[in-house]
Amino acid sequence: MKRILIALAVSAATMASAQAANIGVSMALFDDNFLTVVRNGIQKAASEKQGMQIQFEDATNDIGKQLNQIQNFIAQGVDGIIVNPVDTDATAQMTKLAADAGIPLVYVNRQPADIDQLPAKVAFVGSDEKKSGTLQTEEVCKLMNGKGDIVVMMGELSNQAARQRTQDIEDVIAKEPCTGIKILDKQTANWQRTQATDLMTNWISAGLKPAAVVSNNDEMAIGAIQALKAAGMSDVIVAGIDATQDGLAAMKAGDLKVTVFQNAAGQGAGAVETIEKLIKGESVEKNVDVPFELVTPANMATYEAKN
Repeated sequence: MKRILIALAVSAATMASAQAANIGVSMALFDDNFLTVVRNGIQKAASEKQGMQIQFEDATNDIGKQLNQIQNFIAQGVDGIIVNPVDTDATAQMTKLAADAGIPLVYVNRQPADIDQLPAKVAFVGSDEKKSGTLQTEEVCKLMNGKGDIVVMMGELSNQAARQRTQDIEDVIAKEPCTGIKILDKQTANWQRTQATDLMTNWISAGLKPAAVVSNNDEMAIGAIQALKAAGMSDVIVAGIDATQDGLAAMKAGDLKVTVFQNAAGQGAGAVETIEKLIKGESVEKNVDVPFELVTPANMATYEAKN
């Protein structure tokens, strides 16, 4: 009987050890509303996994710091790494570091530049940015009846999402029925609300009178709304992307006309599921898609419940 109990104890300890996993997570920036939801999604999903431990690090938008964090994770001997990259053009170096160390790596939310060359044990979990700005701009086009002037607020240009979302806007207005829409100006506000307020204020001061502001994310859209309100311009269509809580609140107030739901929590949970499979040696898709969904005042309530 004693031998049986000892054997059971050893078996249980072995199973617990096999299930345990230490995951290092490097986020581009903690102080970002959308990325906070991604991070919380990672934490929640990991907390539901027996024995999974998460170590979060804030790269504070510094690519050198993020590379150091990844090197430190490798030195610590973590079982897997999740990265929300600061600069999507710098991911090849991160991929090589993890691959050389034989440690599974999952990029989350921001698509790595080397997406088509990802080696074994490396994957991306996020949303297809070709659909985000497309859904957004097609809806803006409908609201504008296919004609009028717009300004475009871009995210950080080192970020693949900002470049693609801006390209989406240009692609939509290059085709019927939206060819009557012209871009007065496009500038970056680096995903930030305060920078967007300043940018919109500068445009207004320069005499620009757009019919719509098409923003790469909700935070910049909200910044634009604040500047437009201060200038007494209430008839400008403002569109964002992400369907954050603040974005939906702005839509409920009648200020934001269009946004696109990007499932931040779903991306975080998907990253945890994918890294777990890679650690176990299971096969995964190289590109795990979490679909975008158009949000308007008509279906906004559905997305309020998801946030």
